[in-house]
Amino acid sequence: MMSLKSFSQKVFLNKNIISKNFSMWSHVKPRPADPILGIVEEFKKDPASMKVNLSAGTYKDNEGKPYILNCVKTAQKIILDKNIDHEYLPIEGLRGFIDNSLKLAYTPNNSALKEGRIVGIQGLSGTGSLRIGFEFLAEHYPGPKKVLVPNPTWPNHKNIVARSNMQCQEYRYYDFQNKSLNLNGMLEDLDKAERGSIVVLHVCAHNPTGMDPSQAEWSEIQKVIQSKGHLPFFDMAYQGFATGDLDKDSYALRKFADSGMNLCLAQSFAKNFGLYGQRVGCFSLICDSKEEAVAAESNAKFIARAQYSNPPKQGAHLVDIVLSSPELTAEWYRELKIMADRIASMRQSLYDNIKKQGSVHNWEHIIKQIGMFAYTGVSKDQVKRLKSEFHVYLTDDGRISISGLNTKNVEYVAKAFHEVTKI
Repeated sequence: MMSLKSFSQKVFLNKNIISKNFSMWSHVKPRPADPILGIVEEFKKDPASMKVNLSAGTYKDNEGKPYILNCVKTAQKIILDKNIDHEYLPIEGLRGFIDNSLKLAYTPNNSALKEGRIVGIQGLSGTGSLRIGFEFLAEHYPGPKKVLVPNPTWPNHKNIVARSNMQCQEYRYYDFQNKSLNLNGMLEDLDKAERGSIVVLHVCAHNPTGMDPSQAEWSEIQKVIQSKGHLPFFDMAYQGFATGDLDKDSYALRKFADSGMNLCLAQSFAKNFGLYGQRVGCFSLICDSKEEAVAAESNAKFIARAQYSNPPKQGAHLVDIVLSSPELTAEWYRELKIMADRIASMRQSLYDNIKKQGSVHNWEHIIKQIGMFAYTGVSKDQVKRLKSEFHVYLTDDGRISISGLNTKNVEYVAKAFHEVTKI
């Protein structure tokens, strides 16, 4: 007698049996376009001569062009001069890059780093580093598999958590009515959450709101997280890019790390090195002992091996070369400050020009926010008008990338915002 499996295979393969209307993937339904990258494609298709893309979070200079850092150009020449080959990296990545990444994040004086209790593994920028971390936690974290993310947060956080088979919940973060940090709501939600939950925290330049806690507010946040035994998972995509000061931008991470807490960190070098397409990142985990760190690293490598085998080489070498040279590091600091200052000046200019248009609304939240993004507070209907009438592209929640502004278009954008928000 033919088995059910054999019969199914015969039915599938026999063209005389299969209906001519049979379609292998007819059950697959299209997903909505990515909330950010989909807008970029929409912008490209717009034939308007005057159009402005304020959606994607990539740095542009005052001419609206991608900016390659001078220190990176020098590092590229060094790679060519050294004739560095294209052989595979180890599963964990480039050791020099990892070591420099951990020093940059935690400082060389961090006790856990000096004692060998911090696991570090190269990831595919911030997204890949987060994915390694959450897959590790899904398999090994002894606490509840619940991940608390701020409302709102970077949309991909929820996707990564879900694809890691963990439960995602929100905690209050932004006061949408007053356009400010909802500290009391945040503290209350973290306190009510199940003990030992995983809490996603943005180190600086919160995406999408640009509204960061003050140092005093970070102390209150840390107190609740420690008292509840939660595990902080920091996402650091803008170190040095938010204010131009690497130490200031790292305050929250270092405060938690220096307290002796266990924590996770996903670093990205896309923004602060301008290496978007190189996918350069690092996942790290603070353990209680060196033995724990060795075991954790082997499991993180096991996850990476199944995902992509080993990470790309070029970008890691670029970062490693810059951070290993005092001269290139100093030049990087200068360039970071230039980029951060341009963003800050465009933020102020947008505010000034909206007021100049005669707007009666309070736009002070724009200049109270920090980093690449501004959470403008415009509605979905107003976003639609900005696109259709003025060809100004931004995400549906009203978030704009300040980097898309320059001295040639900021007045036009301000006028567009004024027109769609008139009472």
